[in-house]
Amino acid sequence: MKSDGRRQGIMDFLMDTGTASVDDLASRFGVSKMTVHRDLDELEESGFLRKVRGGASIQPSGLFESDFRYRQKQAAEEKQRLAAAAVAVIEPGQTVIIDDGSTAGGIARHLADLRPLTVISNNLAVIQDLAGVVGITLIALGGQYSKKFHGFFGLLAEDTLRSLRADVAFLSSSAIHGASAFHQDQEVVHTKRLMMAAAARKYLLVDHRKFGRTALHFLTDLKAFDAVFTGRELESQMREVLDGAGVSLRIVEKV
Repeated sequence: MKSDGRRQGIMDFLMDTGTASVDDLASRFGVSKMTVHRDLDELEESGFLRKVRGGASIQPSGLFESDFRYRQKQAAEEKQRLAAAAVAVIEPGQTVIIDDGSTAGGIARHLADLRPLTVISNNLAVIQDLAGVVGITLIALGGQYSKKFHGFFGLLAEDTLRSLRADVAFLSSSAIHGASAFHQDQEVVHTKRLMMAAAARKYLLVDHRKFGRTALHFLTDLKAFDAVFTGRELESQMREVLDGAGVSLRIVEKV
């Protein structure tokens, strides 16, 4: 196995296990411990993991957490609740935008009951889920594929969004600081803003862990959304900030 493929394999393994020893990795990939150490050094330098005594663990950072496969595994039950609640704002016959986020992307599995619909998305998981579904007119945004975000971005996607109008858009964000949403990637921010501009109504779906965090790039003030869905009541201080800013917050509790 080539070094790039092996390092990706190490990352995939760590996403499932959280930690791994050098001995385990050497045995799993059929290489020497020295080779594993070199791989871990490269991955640590890139910010993807943290070397610990005798092995490595997931490095909690914006760079690592932006990976789509990692995001799919986090707060999965809460994200499912948010998606199930959010579809209540959709009516048959409408046009819906779904962004690249793993939280907003969960809406796709609920759309069959609301057909006919037109769905616009740059999220490859959404495109794969809805391709060929009777009653769903699917508009897949073109552009350059990003493995990290499992979606399409760039000039083609942006030009297409400027030419479209939708009834409702569902977006996700990687961090909420105060009454504002942030994201670590500027190209993703640009695409999300165009999605918001293309929709008459806009909703943000974020699991409760995103509050009180920040990322590099400002996305938008939360009051720009018709509502913000999250799965757990927030600390009183955070809630006061949101209420004071006029943010419509919907708490989707466990049944």
